[in-house]
Amino acid sequence: MENSAKKSRIWELDAFRGLFILCMVAVHAVFDLTVLFGADINPGPVYRIAKDYGSILFIVLSGICATLGSRSVKRGLTVLGFGFAISAVMAALTAFVSEDFGYIYFGILHLLGLCMILYPLFKRLPTAAICAIAAAFIAIGYVFRAMDPVDFVPLSVIGFTVKGANIADSFPIFPNVGYFLAGIALGRTLYREKRSLLPEKIGENAVVRFFRLCGRYSLHIYVLHQPVVYGIIWLIYKIF
Repeated sequence: MENSAKKSRIWELDAFRGLFILCMVAVHAVFDLTVLFGADINPGPVYRIAKDYGSILFIVLSGICATLGSRSVKRGLTVLGFGFAISAVMAALTAFVSEDFGYIYFGILHLLGLCMILYPLFKRLPTAAICAIAAAFIAIGYVFRAMDPVDFVPLSVIGFTVKGANIADSFPIFPNVGYFLAGIALGRTLYREKRSLLPEKIGENAVVRFFRLCGRYSLHIYVLHQPVVYGIIWLIYKIF
């Protein structure tokens, strides 16, 4: 059974998930260095691309993977639970250690957890309808961003910019659910046969295998990376 499960995995999705989660780790490491430790560094254009687009690609990829898996509600509740746990930790750090940490009201785990829970509703819709709804979510999200900032923090959950809010990480429903829905449409189209589109030989490359491993444990990496990265940077600063 275990060997069969391993063979049924689509290796490139694991690899891309691993690459994108490592990009998130790098982005958060730069945040720690520049904001929490005051380092004067210029991370360059690759960092800006990863910061601006890496999370979008990760959400799209999550939508693709939703079409291939099962028990989406159970997995969604688990992811959502981790999201609330991280929010509680960040709130404690912000209140008792430093305001530079910031609050997470609706981060990427809250978003993905909600999308997974709602997926059984989405999967009943035809692909054309999902594409239309995805486009609407994305368009509304950009409209919200273009509007003047508001004073009510809960509105950040749906995509409004909140004036003066100390928010460390935010992945609002608009436009991000739209990216997840776009991933569902891509998954139905590209992975209808539920098999890899790329040669297995590429997936056996050592670097790609490392990305695949990271992709299979992406939730664990996301939950644990921030204290590990922060601790390593703190230790380096203490030593040097």
